[in-house]
Amino acid sequence: MTITRRAALAGSAAALASITAGLPGRARAQGGQVVVGTWGGDYGELLRQNIDAPLMRPKDIEVLQDIANADPRKTKLLAERQARRGTYDVACLSDTDMHMIGQQNVFDTIDTAKLSRNGAIIPALRKPYAVPHIYSALVLLYNPDKMPKPEGFAAMLDPKYRGRVGFSDILYSTNTFAAAMAAGGAFDNYEPAKKSLMDLRGLDAKVYPSNEAVAAALKSEEIWMTPMWLARGFMWQKAGIPVKHVVPQEGAYAIVFECGVPKNARNKENAYTWLDASLDARAQTAFADRMGYLPTVTDAALPPEIMQQIGLSEAEQQRLRAPDYDYLLKNHAGILDFWNKQFKG
Repeated sequence: MTITRRAALAGSAAALASITAGLPGRARAQGGQVVVGTWGGDYGELLRQNIDAPLMRPKDIEVLQDIANADPRKTKLLAERQARRGTYDVACLSDTDMHMIGQQNVFDTIDTAKLSRNGAIIPALRKPYAVPHIYSALVLLYNPDKMPKPEGFAAMLDPKYRGRVGFSDILYSTNTFAAAMAAGGAFDNYEPAKKSLMDLRGLDAKVYPSNEAVAAALKSEEIWMTPMWLARGFMWQKAGIPVKHVVPQEGAYAIVFECGVPKNARNKENAYTWLDASLDARAQTAFADRMGYLPTVTDAALPPEIMQQIGLSEAEQQRLRAPDYDYLLKNHAGILDFWNKQFKG
């Protein structure tokens, strides 16, 4: 029997396909898509610039960002948890939201064997259900040209700053925490926030639909202070907005933005490739340089001038602790209800 060159090539290709099909997922040539549920604005753009384009595109993986605020993303994750296939391959949430959704059996336990960068993660930030991406601290931003350095959240309640306090609507839980601490509350007691929020409403506190809208209000000097992440303050300073920060004397918490893989993700191999890319030292350093978020890996070296602006002194670190996840899980609905119906309503 005579075998033509075309037939031989076809047979070789078929044999290679058969062998490749039997290899583990990470050995196969990658490609396809990965759907990442995340925020838009600066965060989404930095993901595109530092992860999606430089690290995923060379692997022929198309990253589709499903952009929304955290609440719609949480709602979708919970609504789809019984579905065979969900919307997201990767879902990005804050640590408090990730804990809340993780308690509902939504996420896979992270398969650390699929993360080449797992060993670089700061041990204190490890979670079984999520990969830490970036982190920062809650501070009070203020305009040093308009007011002296405040000591903490209680400054928001000073009548002389009537109309000069602003809040980002999407940070309702964080704002409620700040209002509680300003009135003698605690990490496991937001009840004092009800009175202080209503006092703030009486002092004409303003609510803006997004962090970017708060930045615009600070720039125009419509408002002079807001509870916000230190990283945001760093980024806004770089943009010429007149703000400085104080770690409140009442105490505050660090926030970690995390990424999880839903149990019903369609493209789990690509999801792990994206998670690994998010831990890349270059991508982590870029987030620090642009947005002021601290790296979650041990080998991302930051320039001294950046560390001087976003690093925390030992005394400031002593004022920070982790949120009370269980308290927030139990009281989340009530916090949101009061924010929307009483404070804003």
